[in-house]
Amino acid sequence: MSRIPPSSGNASAGYRIGIDTGGTFTDVVVGDATAILAVGKALTTPGRISKGILEGVSVAAAALDLDVASLLSRTALFVYGSTRATNAIIERKTAKTALLTTEGFPDTLVRREGGKVNAWDFSREYPEPYVPRHLTFEIRERITADGDVLIAFDDAQARDVIGKLRGLNVEAVAVCFLWSIANAAHELAMGRLLEHELPGIPFTLSHQLNPIVREYRRASSAAIDASLKPLMQSHLREMETDLRAAGLAGELLPAVSLGGVMHIADVIERPINMVRSGPALAPILGQVTAAAEVGAREVIVCDTGGTSFDVSLVRGGRPVFSRETWLGGRYIGHLTGLSSVDARSIGAGGGSIAWIDSGGLLRVGPESAGADPGPACYGRGGQRATVTDAALVLGYLDPDNFLGGRMQLDVPAARGAVRRIAETLGQSIDDAAAGIMIIASEHMVDAIKEITINEGVDPRDSLLVAGGGAAGLSIVLIARELGCERVLVPRLAGALSACGAQYTDIVTEFGVNRLTQSTQFAYDAVNDVMRRLGDSMDKFKETLSSRGVTRFRTEYFVEARYRYQVWELEVPLATNEFRTEEAVARMTRDFHAAHRSIFAVSEADQEVEFTHWKSRITGELDHPPLTPVACESTTAPIPTRYAQAFFKAVDSREIPIHRGEGLKPGMTIAGPALVVEPTTTLVLYPGSAATVTRLNNYMVQVGS
Repeated sequence: MSRIPPSSGNASAGYRIGIDTGGTFTDVVVGDATAILAVGKALTTPGRISKGILEGVSVAAAALDLDVASLLSRTALFVYGSTRATNAIIERKTAKTALLTTEGFPDTLVRREGGKVNAWDFSREYPEPYVPRHLTFEIRERITADGDVLIAFDDAQARDVIGKLRGLNVEAVAVCFLWSIANAAHELAMGRLLEHELPGIPFTLSHQLNPIVREYRRASSAAIDASLKPLMQSHLREMETDLRAAGLAGELLPAVSLGGVMHIADVIERPINMVRSGPALAPILGQVTAAAEVGAREVIVCDTGGTSFDVSLVRGGRPVFSRETWLGGRYIGHLTGLSSVDARSIGAGGGSIAWIDSGGLLRVGPESAGADPGPACYGRGGQRATVTDAALVLGYLDPDNFLGGRMQLDVPAARGAVRRIAETLGQSIDDAAAGIMIIASEHMVDAIKEITINEGVDPRDSLLVAGGGAAGLSIVLIARELGCERVLVPRLAGALSACGAQYTDIVTEFGVNRLTQSTQFAYDAVNDVMRRLGDSMDKFKETLSSRGVTRFRTEYFVEARYRYQVWELEVPLATNEFRTEEAVARMTRDFHAAHRSIFAVSEADQEVEFTHWKSRITGELDHPPLTPVACESTTAPIPTRYAQAFFKAVDSREIPIHRGEGLKPGMTIAGPALVVEPTTTLVLYPGSAATVTRLNNYMVQVGS
């Protein structure tokens, strides 16, 4: 890790800016050692990402009576979260990448892991591998599971393959040899050849990136990482150049999928860490806010943007992590294979397009209008109805106060787009718009059930935290369907992930494979693994300590399974030393408890296999405090104005519209009503009510 200045550990030395660039909007949040100070929002500019960032920074700077250069020159920490890497993978805009495998194993990416969500669904074509088969090459070599050389590395044959790569104008190379995690000599030899024969072409060695046993996951992560290197290296360097030219003086730290930040040089080396970095920030704020408001440790975090709906969990006061990060759908997409915050995404957001299928049924998403042209109501040439258009038609958005009044919404254009859907369905415009909202909400409910009910979590036992620019449009409907009684909507909900960036820390993980069993535990071997993990963390800690970071948190985990099972569960470890039978017994009991929590069953007499040992170290940075208001207002809120809105259950009626800046802690707003914030709108459906909390957020009682 490159230099992190002393100011990184001390937010009082300057401002801290959090950025989240989504497919539609770029969110900017500015804070310091005292509080969150300002929020900015602008349309994302995919052609040159810094343009949208600087537009958002300009809005936030104006709120502080500063210009962009003055704000950036006084910024100590600039945290950048983005969907850039994720979108490049899904849209197939990554580099032309070759995969080099052990001779006899060219179909690792083709076969994946053999799963299928619906075994009887034959309507889907078999998915293409991440690296095309014609760009997959076999290298003559073989290492055994014990690390012995069975077939020597064939240097001449490897050079011939490199010649073919040169002729195909390959832009990146991934190398994944069988059992390189037991003996990396052949992968390292291949790396030296690539460096010498293809100078300037980036490559990834699987054992260095993701040292796990599972061949597909290791190959997939190596292929994804290599394919992102040309794009993300150029992107990050270009963005840093633009921000420096605009006046940024502090440290630029990209957010990563672990829910923390890394130095830009480390991310450039391993850009796969930025896959889903934006969504990984949302549960950070959800965790912090829910704990500060009501002491909640079980939280469901929903982040509804313009392009996607992301849902994640906080359990026991900590975000949930997973290796099951699929891009493009489970089994049919591509798996990162790396530990990351478990944030599930679907194509359902404010920009999701409504359409009629061949059977005459109304559908919503996953296609999105994005930022350009955007929904019809943006007036940028969009013609197809979206969720945002439907919300505007129903009266759920104030057309004069979108983006804090910086953007006027085109009501006639929205009605025209929804009318075309309504005419096809033979419905009124209001009914068609309500149908779009309901279907989009159902998609979101299904996504929440997948990460909760399917994982052994009852959503009724958790606090629902809603964020994102489109969060407030349907969160009451979602909560009612899930059986949740209340929803916490942060005042800065429209910039949930960017606000989460204010509370991130420097984080990294280390892992080592070592198979052992609960009944025949390899004490010496496991303690040696734990010592190696500890040494790695100590070196990382020394590096950060020399750069001003003084507070650290260390954690240890093991991936375990019942014998003869295929999949492992990650279990936190209570100790990093195993000297007694009781230490092993406690770890085994913790696995049984985790298995029972997720699958509702455990087998106490069954032997447990421990496969992969992992450590996580967090260098804690200073964060803006969450300070409660000393006194609460007992004054009844006064609406800014009234407007017509349509609710399916009660038809059209006049409802009050409240501006967020006029609402003080203690005030309660009864539905139906709208609460308009600069970056989001909260729709209070009939029967619901929102109270402004002591931390100046909204606690919504969902009602029936």
